[in-house]
Formats: sequence, structure tokens, C-alpha cells
Amino acid sequence: MDKLLRPHTSYAAAYLDDVIIHTPDWGTHLEKVEAVLRTLRRADLTANPAKCALGLAEARYLGYIVGRGIVKPQMHKLEAIQNWPRPTRKKQVRAFPGVVGYYQRFIPHFATRASPLTDLVKARGPDMVKWTDAAEGAFTDLRTALCNDPVLTAPDFNREFILQTDASEVGLGAVLSQMVGEKEHLILYLSRKLLPREQKYAVVKRECLAVKWAMETLRYYLLGRRFTLVMDHASLQWMQRNKEKHARVTRWFLSLQPFPFRIRHRAGCHHGNADGLSRAYCLASQVAQLYGVEQRRGICDGARPDGYRKVVGDRYISSRLNKSLVPG
Repeated sequence: MDKLLRPHTSYAAAYLDDVIIHTPDWGTHLEKVEAVLRTLRRADLTANPAKCALGLAEARYLGYIVGRGIVKPQMHKLEAIQNWPRPTRKKQVRAFPGVVGYYQRFIPHFATRASPLTDLVKARGPDMVKWTDAAEGAFTDLRTALCNDPVLTAPDFNREFILQTDASEVGLGAVLSQMVGEKEHLILYLSRKLLPREQKYAVVKRECLAVKWAMETLRYYLLGRRFTLVMDHASLQWMQRNKEKHARVTRWFLSLQPFPFRIRHRAGCHHGNADGLSRAYCLASQVAQLYGVEQRRGICDGARPDGYRKVVGDRYISSRLNKSLVPG
């Protein structure tokens, strides 16, 4: 199907035998549908009229509803997630984040929100899992994360993309967006946990890893077109001058050469979306233990213990926590 539709890639796409044709107006739509049908006829393929729909403003495709310049999940899929039974075995625990993860582009900091569940299946032991309060909180959180009718903007490949990245002590985060007029439209969220060895990286190296990971993950959006990379780490602006001498960072920099991007620095206080995606529990338990204040459950900003600001301050905590940066 990909070979057959190669002449029509600007307005048609296929997943196995499921073909979608997208056009801006009705007259153009009739022409493009006719062109695709001619191609199918020459290949001795047929389109079953009972399974075809023409002239839709919105179409259901691969679990999404697309059209009118937006992308959103299908509601009956979300209802199945919201009614998902509590897992009791490791295989069931693995299945739930996998199903919800299909829609992770709609869920900010998905990787860190799902981490209590993924931690349940790491240790060797019996197949039955020991359900914890943290796992229950993550399970409930993910089941309800898509309840508020999440909507993202479909990418416009005629506009410049904006990629925002950030790294914390526990994870990486990224946001892909575009400016439409003076308003920023979100296209998708990305996040992942750092591996144990990656958590030992220096700050600059973690920030560079976030850039490399985000660009490679989003290469189908970014390759072949100029885009803006936004980050809150000013020292990484040397990337375009390649002054870093560390071997690993140099290799990472060289792997980014196919991407035509420019770097723009944004202060951390204005970089909350990508910054929040990269952070898990923000060392809240350590702060609570250190200062004897009550810890509140949550992710990112919501994870701060009561009394955090008056005890710790707006930006930094004590050197007894290795001078780790906590969002203000």
C-alpha cells in the first residue's frame, strides 16, 4: 500500500488496508479520491463501499478522531480505560500502562506518573503483585487522566515547529508545538524516565541527552525543515559552536547534524511545560524527611510538602540534598 500510494503521499496515507484521504475542500477531495481509486483499480484492488465513508469532517483512524485541524482520542477507547479492572498479576500490570501509553501524547509527564506501576514488575518474585498506595494512586490517576476530553492540534508542516526540552534528576521531558498567530498550539507531549546510569550524568550531559532523545523520537516531524529548539539551560547554546570536548557529548552533537535547528534560551520560570514533564516526585520525600514537614502526594509541583516554600525557599534546597534544583 505504501508503494501504491507513493504518488499520493501529500494527501493520502495507509495503515495496512486502512486508507485515509485528507483534503482542504470538497472539490479537491473528489479529485483526490478519484485519483486514489484509479491507482487501486490498476493494482486490481477494490474498495468495499460498505466499509468506506466519504466527505467526513472528522474521521476515526487508528484509535484517534482527526479532522478540523485537531486530534483527539476516541471516547469509547477512553471508556474502556476508565473501566479497566485493578490488575493483580505482573502481566496485567504491564498491559495497563501499555494501553494508556498509546495515548501518552495527550498526558503530560506520562512516564513519571506511570512509574509506580512499572516499578511493581521490576523485582523478581511471585507473579502476584503487592499492591501499594503509590500504585493505587498511579492507577487511578492514569485511568482519569484522559477524562477531560483532551485535544491536541494537528501539525501544520508549512509552519515552523518549536521543540522544548528539559531534563531533571529523574527524567526527560519534551513538548512539540507551533505558533499560530500569537498563540502556541500544542501538538504532543513526550517524557521518559532516566536509566540508573543516566541519573549519574552531569547536568549539562542530561540536558544534551534530552535534546538528542527528543529530536530522534520526533525525527519524522523535524527532519528536512528548520525548527526552533527551546531550553532553559543557557550553557547548551554552545551546541551549535561544538566547543564541548567530552567524547560522548561530541558524538551526540554529531548525530544531530541532519537537523536544521536554532537554539533559543528560555528562563526556567517560563519553561514550566517541558520542565514539569521531566520531573517525578521532585525530591519531596527527602525534603519532608529533612525538615520534618508533612509530604503531599503528587507529581511535579503538586509533590511539594506542606510548608515547602517557607522552609526551603523558592528555587533551591539545602546542600544536604546535593544542591539539587527543585522547581520554584
